[in-house]
Amino acid sequence: MILGPSLLPCIQLRPRSRLQRLLSEFWANGGAASCRRLGTDGHAPRPVIGQDSVEVLGHSYPRDVFTNVTPKILAKVGCNLHNQPHHPLWLIKERIKAHFYSAYTGRWGNPLFSVHDNLSPVVTVEQNFDSLLIPPDHPSRKQGDNYYLNRTTMLRAHTSAHQRELVRSGLDAFLLAGDVYRRDEIDASHYPVFHQMEGVRLFSNHELFSKVRSGEELSLFERGGRRTPQKQEVHTLEAVKLVEFDLKQTLTRLVTTLFGADLEVRWVDCYFPFTHPSFEMEVLFQGDWMEVLGCGVMEQELLNSAGAGNKLGWAFGLGLERLAMVLYGIPDIRLFWSQDERFLKQFRVQDIQQPVHFQALSKYPPLHNDISFWLPHGSESEAGRESFTENDFYDLVRSIGGDLVEKVTLLDDFTHPKTGRRSQCYRIIYRHMERTLTQQEVRLVHQQIEHTAERELGVQGRY
Repeated sequence: MILGPSLLPCIQLRPRSRLQRLLSEFWANGGAASCRRLGTDGHAPRPVIGQDSVEVLGHSYPRDVFTNVTPKILAKVGCNLHNQPHHPLWLIKERIKAHFYSAYTGRWGNPLFSVHDNLSPVVTVEQNFDSLLIPPDHPSRKQGDNYYLNRTTMLRAHTSAHQRELVRSGLDAFLLAGDVYRRDEIDASHYPVFHQMEGVRLFSNHELFSKVRSGEELSLFERGGRRTPQKQEVHTLEAVKLVEFDLKQTLTRLVTTLFGADLEVRWVDCYFPFTHPSFEMEVLFQGDWMEVLGCGVMEQELLNSAGAGNKLGWAFGLGLERLAMVLYGIPDIRLFWSQDERFLKQFRVQDIQQPVHFQALSKYPPLHNDISFWLPHGSESEAGRESFTENDFYDLVRSIGGDLVEKVTLLDDFTHPKTGRRSQCYRIIYRHMERTLTQQEVRLVHQQIEHTAERELGVQGRY
């Protein structure tokens, strides 16, 4: 399921040449951080961004105008934190698996849900969008929000990219875990690589109505129906209400098992292109409501295309980092990528059900530096909006500052009353997770961000 704001105005990106020069420069300067390969397939080849191609996970993909993946992002591919024993993401994945294995069994006592946690994050655009009925002009396809290897291939933006292929293989109930990639803002709860867990369950007419009085007289489908906020045009209302009840009960049981009955939960109606009706579950975390999963009744057209047109189903997608932050009290999403023993050893428990509450490492002081610049000429026109987006700047900051950057905040957006030129000012907060930073070393990073933004994004500095 796509989580987070995906229904924003569609914006195209700047021409290829700037971004390609930027990627080549970062790679040449050693921009990609090293990562221990943690997947079950063993050591993964180091990804390489060449002049004409991108090599990742042993495959080569030709570059084109859509290529916008950076070396620092590619360096995360194959890390598979969710498969590293005793990593907090592995712990919460295993707890979810254990819950579904014990709570949902088949006729002979075997687990009802199969689990898939090692599918490649490199997918086709067709898998990531078209297979989920996402229209060609949908804003979630923007280059500004995704990491493309080329026009037809990308790093998956959600685990739902594999939904159709698994349904087509004949599976009626499965869980899928994996790393997903989004260009996004920078703060304590957002990171360009995070991990999702997908769940799907399909019902035949008999399975859904077998325990309902006079269930043999009920049906999943109806002819001549119409789409309403409560259901799709081909579904009967009674079928949808039973599926919706099963979905919400399943997820409420899951979070209650993970967090206990005291966790405050609420359901919010929402929209996804591949489910209807659709919902988000939010939990109260540090005084704020945090979205942790999206779910809904699967669009029947998706099931029809996957060869399961005689069934009706639900699907959900949850963020493993967000659940782990609540469950273990982890305050900053960057910590999941830490190799500091003081962090990792806290999760080496003998029993995955053993309670763990993260004990904070020394809180090193932050340093902040501001950056102000005029946007490219004509930024208020259509062409200008194509040449600069906030996510371009965030991605540039991440590519240079990496995990030294804790947060980036837009402080001011100003348009000159006479010239019509637009200026923006951002505050970049730097904080190392394992030591104290000096202003001198932060200033070197900040200056590189300033110079590269001018050169690659076409902005004019005001510093």
